[in-house]
Amino acid sequence: MNLKAITTFTLALIASTSLVAQKSNKKLQKPNIIYIMSDDHTSQAFGIYGSRLAKLNPTPTLDKIAKEGIIFDNCFVNNSICTPSRAAILTGQHSQANGVLDLEGVLPMDRQYLPIELKKLGYQTAMVGKWHLHDQPNFDYYNVYTQHGQQGSYFDPFLTETGMHFAQQEDPKYEGKQYKGYCSDIITDISINWLKNKRDTKKPFVLFHQFKAPHDNFEYAPRYKDYLENTEIPEPESLYDNKNNGSIATRGVNDALIHEIGSSVSKRNTIRNQGIMLWDKKSVQHSDPDFDPAKKIRDDMSDREYTHATYQEYLKRYLRCVKGVDDNVARLIAFLKKEGLYENTIIIYTGDQGFMLGEHDYIDKRWMYEESMRMPFFVRFPEKIKAGLRTDAIINNTDFAPTILELAGGKAPKQMQGHSFKKILETGKEPKGWQQSTYYRYWMHMAHAHANPAHFGIRTKKYKLIFFYGKYWVDTKDPKAEWNKKSWGNRFTFDTPAAWEFYDLTKDPQEMNNAYNDPAYKNIIADLKKQLIAKRKELNEEDGTKFPHIQKVIDAHWND
Repeated sequence: MNLKAITTFTLALIASTSLVAQKSNKKLQKPNIIYIMSDDHTSQAFGIYGSRLAKLNPTPTLDKIAKEGIIFDNCFVNNSICTPSRAAILTGQHSQANGVLDLEGVLPMDRQYLPIELKKLGYQTAMVGKWHLHDQPNFDYYNVYTQHGQQGSYFDPFLTETGMHFAQQEDPKYEGKQYKGYCSDIITDISINWLKNKRDTKKPFVLFHQFKAPHDNFEYAPRYKDYLENTEIPEPESLYDNKNNGSIATRGVNDALIHEIGSSVSKRNTIRNQGIMLWDKKSVQHSDPDFDPAKKIRDDMSDREYTHATYQEYLKRYLRCVKGVDDNVARLIAFLKKEGLYENTIIIYTGDQGFMLGEHDYIDKRWMYEESMRMPFFVRFPEKIKAGLRTDAIINNTDFAPTILELAGGKAPKQMQGHSFKKILETGKEPKGWQQSTYYRYWMHMAHAHANPAHFGIRTKKYKLIFFYGKYWVDTKDPKAEWNKKSWGNRFTFDTPAAWEFYDLTKDPQEMNNAYNDPAYKNIIADLKKQLIAKRKELNEEDGTKFPHIQKVIDAHWND
């Protein structure tokens, strides 16, 4: 063999060996994970979920990511309020198991199971943005809002970074830093800076990138003040006519409670309606200093005209906040691509719960109704997940942690109640024995001016059964009872009527007809009640020992 042939053979051998080594290293290399979560970003405000707002194209960046992976149509929150949802995600447990029932619930560092387990798997962990769990984050790096009860502010927010004394801004020992600018831009800057300059490049990373937007009061970056300004936003039919939705638990006998239960778009709720919040120049002064409410609302307007004007302003502000989220996700993705990180990074996107955008004339979340309970959820990872997958498999936010851990090469610890859906991600199909229902419970009875009655229930792919037990989760008649007045305290101190609601979601997806008393569904409802009993027992959600006064209501009305 001549020298040229030997040289050619040697180079080919080196190239072949190098290729094998690269493939071997790729197999050994763990994927990075970026978990992106917005606050109150509901599924109606996406293109991919095909709602009335889809034609406005509110989320082009997020839609593109979703279509390159798998989209979940039946992802649900187990307690539709910020702090409990975040606790469920980090613990893999429902509220009664992790102890975070309401907005004042605290998740100690030793119960933040997801980041603890990820560290054991060799991951470097980071949390940026909205935290809202009160105790210090158990992440290698964090930079989170520590202002307004950790809610943060839309403009010039205060955040606390790793190494600083972790406390609220009101604490005399507060060491946080104020950042100038708009919140969604700021946390994206912080995340990109951590990825570029602060992380250990020898380790795989998990980054929790958590937006404040589009939480109320819907303050948007000034650059979006003209976005959708001259667009007529489609309205839900139930904004003006709620038909047979609800029960005496949500409306009162002969609608006696409709002016107090459930914050509204219209003037219906006399304590908290969207007009009270929107038609105040201060509510948008940072976003648009030239905002003039007099140009949009007039004293001579009829109730319907007022509701229409309020809804249009509400949705435009909300969608401007969503626009800021979508654009900042585009910035984050552009950085990942530039740094060569995109293809080996699992991208997960969700909201911390759903949100009512005028459906049934409701705003906010808390309800077990679809728009509040449903979470947007999609995952992109080309190496394992085919583009264009979509599934109606039922998952809930307690399933996130077990799934993330399995994607990272680990297993969920025994205390987690959720289940990994990694196989669904990879195949688009439900494995044998996969859950066919999800449990929901909202604890904060008549809290704040939103005033939602406490309730629990079960949702399957076809049906939904809700029981409103309408009572505080502690006995307020007992002066020794620990009633969380900081989280719940307002003028409401009364119990509300107990009642059942049942919706056939195949025939009534908008939940406009409570068919609980329809004899055609008698057997279906009886079966759902059996499933609900079993689910509550499985999840240790029964009330007999801890909350006997609630159990009395349940027992008294179970067969109504």
